Amino acid sequence: MTSRNPFAVLGLPAQPDLADEDVRAAWRRIASATHPDRDDGGDPDRYREASNAYTTLRTPWGRSEAYADLRFPAPPAPPPRTPPGARPARPRLSPWRALLLVPARIRHGKPGRLTLRIVAAAVAALLAWHSGAGTPPIAGLLTGIATWLILTARGDLAPPPGR
Repeated sequence: MTSRNPFAVLGLPAQPDLADEDVRAAWRRIASATHPDRDDGGDPDRYREASNAYTTLRTPWGRSEAYADLRFPAPPAPPPRTPPGARPARPRLSPWRALLLVPARIRHGKPGRLTLRIVAAAVAALLAWHSGAGTPPIAGLLTGIATWLILTARGDLAPPPGR
């Protein structure tokens, strides 16, 4: 449907039982007066609006739907609700600010456990380095150790400010 009443745009009474020929005649009358290809340039906005109205009303089904929309307009959509227990959005930290907060997060977190994790990762990395394996396996082991340390050490830090 158009943004306005399609019956009013075509100058027709708002009735679902209009004949197809009545709708087509009203459309042709407006189209011939407003078509953009006219010598005077027509009225493209009115032509577009009439075209949309005709598209809506050209079938009996479309006329009955448009009539029902006029008689029983849809209620306004309710405002979006936040789910229960949802927290408001918190401001994001810049990467530099987050990096500056790491010492404080270590100090207020679990520094002992973090130290043990770092020592365990260092020992495992040294064992992998001196294992005598080729370069690809050592690179894979060192990457795995670094990934483990990064993923598990986060739990030993205090939460960032505002969380």
